[in-house]
Amino acid sequence: MKAKVTGIKASKGTMENGQSYDSTKVYIETRLDESKGNQKGFATVEYNFGSSDEFHKLKHLPVPFIAEVEFEQITNGKTVKTIIGSLAPLTVEKKAA
Repeated sequence: MKAKVTGIKASKGTMENGQSYDSTKVYIETRLDESKGNQKGFATVEYNFGSSDEFHKLKHLPVPFIAEVEFEQITNGKTVKTIIGSLAPLTVEKKAA
């Protein structure tokens, strides 16, 4: 699907207990559910998208930008989580002067 990417964030390091972490978060504009009449517009939702290497592939792009995004659902057997499987930038929005 096409989506508006409003931000990207890398996180890499080692916790005090020695466990390492390496991830990228992508923030995507998502339409609010207007079916009950008590909300309207958009919110930004955070999704996991691989390691910090993904951030470095995208950091040169000005945000926001439109991308073709493929979502995947994963589970640990009890809970389901939506992550980004792939993301391909399509257009970059021009900022107001």
